[in-house]
Amino acid sequence: MPDLRTVHLTLPARTEDLRKLEIGSVAYLTGRLFTGREGVYKRAVEDGAGMPADRAALGSANFHCSPAATINPDGSYKVGAVTATASFRFAKWLDGFFKISGCNMIIGKGGMTSATYREFFVPNNAVYLTTVGYGTGALLGRGIKHVAGVYWLEELGLAQAVWVLDVENFGPFLVESDLQANSLFERENAKIAPGLEKFYAGTRPATLRRYGETDDKTEEVI
Repeated sequence: MPDLRTVHLTLPARTEDLRKLEIGSVAYLTGRLFTGREGVYKRAVEDGAGMPADRAALGSANFHCSPAATINPDGSYKVGAVTATASFRFAKWLDGFFKISGCNMIIGKGGMTSATYREFFVPNNAVYLTTVGYGTGALLGRGIKHVAGVYWLEELGLAQAVWVLDVENFGPFLVESDLQANSLFERENAKIAPGLEKFYAGTRPATLRRYGETDDKTEEVI
């Protein structure tokens, strides 16, 4: 197995730096990013509230995640871990979100489709980074150096609020899409899918499945 290429990106990322990214590379981030779950996207885009602050305050990288945030006795905040959430749920808001946020990087879990990348990411010179497996929330938390701000805390609550984080060597993440809409998951699944029918021959359908999963083994993702 070849060694994975590792890149260190400074946020906000420049288009020329994103252009050099190769899908499958391991990325670490240093700079400012902000969290945003479904509540943020709905409020900002669907409800027409716009972003809670300007790009200089928020940064241009958005993490689809649930932060383990606490309020200290002195009124300051701490985010000790961040657990990524599946990004496919955000696709319906992406057009409006890119327009109002100016983001050029989305971070999350599971990726999106190459069609989504072509339609929404490419026109905005944006890429998608994915977390590496499960259980990395505390590991990622080590890279959080400072909570620079929090927005919509009263309106959305701790888990859904916009948390602005200054990070250092924050990762690891995998480069799932590049500026040409290439997808790591789709590329690798194309290699795996032809042998799945033989691999599962003779097995019974799963009795218990998580919401959203499929019986079509060719649709599985790594």
